[in-house]
Amino acid sequence: MLNFIYYPVSWIMWVWHWLFDHLTPNTPGGDGVAWALSVVFLVFSLRAILYKPFVKQIRTTKQMQEINPQMQAIRKKYANDRVKMTEEMQKLQKEHGFNPLLGCLPMFMQIPVFIGLFHVLRSFNRMGAGTAMPFGAPSHAMTAEETRSIGNYAFSPDQVANFLDARLFGVPLSSYITEPVEQFKAFVEPGGAIDFTRWQIAFVVVPLMIVASIATHMNSRASVARQTAEAADNPQTRIMNKLALYVFPLGILVTGPFFPVAILIYWVSNNLWTYAQQHIVFGRMAKEEEEAKLAKEERNKANAPKPGAKPGAKTKHVVDETVEVEKKTDLTKKTETVVDEAPKKPAPGQRPANKPGGAKQAGNKRNKKNKQGRKR
Repeated sequence: MLNFIYYPVSWIMWVWHWLFDHLTPNTPGGDGVAWALSVVFLVFSLRAILYKPFVKQIRTTKQMQEINPQMQAIRKKYANDRVKMTEEMQKLQKEHGFNPLLGCLPMFMQIPVFIGLFHVLRSFNRMGAGTAMPFGAPSHAMTAEETRSIGNYAFSPDQVANFLDARLFGVPLSSYITEPVEQFKAFVEPGGAIDFTRWQIAFVVVPLMIVASIATHMNSRASVARQTAEAADNPQTRIMNKLALYVFPLGILVTGPFFPVAILIYWVSNNLWTYAQQHIVFGRMAKEEEEAKLAKEERNKANAPKPGAKPGAKTKHVVDETVEVEKKTDLTKKTETVVDEAPKKPAPGQRPANKPGGAKQAGNKRNKKNKQGRKR
């Protein structure tokens, strides 16, 4: 049903095994080392793909810590109105470009890979198994001979037999503490004697369980230490911190006896990558924040008044210039108004009728001429 997960996982593991098998040919224990390294670099391949989403996750977490006081205020203000609270939360997240799904993406992406790797490793030994077989494999429980002669997803029958014969610290990579003794027969040639015991498996598995558990706890502790005081006071954050610090590491110790050696190698290598990646990413982000802080200080110094200058001198100078410009503008407008109000000269032959008193003066001249004519 999940072949779309199982086949890609097996192909990546196949590529790395092919590479390391050619680097360690015909060496004592070389097969076990090559298979173990293929699991380790399967983890590294996945985490390299998820590097950018991881960086976005860290930035999203920092954003959430920055806006957490505002979120708390919204929760308090709309405690009795869940719909309004949700709307305001979404509005706040949109304003700050905050996407909570980015914070969960790297974790969710690792879940199908873990499921796929677990199934592929268990499918190397299919004695007693009856479901979820690769295409072309029988669905009934297999014998030791059948499980060694049938391929496992991307791996050929010869590679399956090589994996079952490979040993790491004297035990098979897909063996686990609680595995039935009957299934041990798949790890040796038909009719051959079993060359390991359950105690030997425990001597390899238990240290890996402890290392994986401690590494998980230390990585979680480093993440919690970087949280702000406001974020740590959030009830949901406190619950998640307790789960990460104590429940998850304890879960590895409880479930470890049920997981193959290779899965525990996966856990250890995954935690090592997480530790190194956090150190690098947080170091770069701290450097970016320091550079931004220095740049802000430089801008503040550039805008600060020079020694001996009055704090408001620059502002006063600008205000004086503005007042002077306004005065010049008003003077120009007044000059234009005076020019517009000045009388215009009449055109040739035109009576100055528009001149105040012009009509009355013209009438007086005509009456004077008429009187002079009658006297004559």
